[in-house]
Amino acid sequence: MRRIVVSEFVTLDGVMEDPGGSEKTDGGGWAFRFERGPEGDAFKLDELLDAEGLLLGRTTYDGFAAAWPTMQDEAGFADRMNSMPKYVVSSTLEDPSWNNTTVLGGDAIEAVRRLKAEDGGNLLVAGSCRLVHALLANDLVDDLRLMVYPVVLGRGKRLFPDASASAAFELVETAQAGQTALLTLRRQTA
Repeated sequence: MRRIVVSEFVTLDGVMEDPGGSEKTDGGGWAFRFERGPEGDAFKLDELLDAEGLLLGRTTYDGFAAAWPTMQDEAGFADRMNSMPKYVVSSTLEDPSWNNTTVLGGDAIEAVRRLKAEDGGNLLVAGSCRLVHALLANDLVDDLRLMVYPVVLGRGKRLFPDASASAAFELVETAQAGQTALLTLRRQTA
């Protein structure tokens, strides 16, 4: 059985919306105001290398598919992103352009359950706010890997919406990366 690992940039008040500024929201681009250092880069590369595939919502997929195919870097982020399998949850995407992409249409939660039940490595979820909310609501998230930035935005899409049911996580690891805190948490099972 695969594990689903959700990796997010979040603010102190739990906002995960537009950390890079590409969505042009008011306050977007907040992640670039702080130094994450080589430890932060290693944290992100390690989780990517540890994953067997990406599980993405449509908006995040579209952004990644527009950017990653033309990127190059010495660390290997681009090669890994472009070569690994990608699964996108969408009811409208019909002909994905990014290589190694499979569209999970229909009942998205059931499709993810089937994918999770297969043998294989971790599925990494980045961004994909609506998908993350659905995965959390259906107990499909195994691990959270959070890079917490020292800023409060006061508004925006949050990792845990107000209507979330309670959930317990075990703190597995903490570290500092530049001005950010790195948290790895594992979902506690009843």
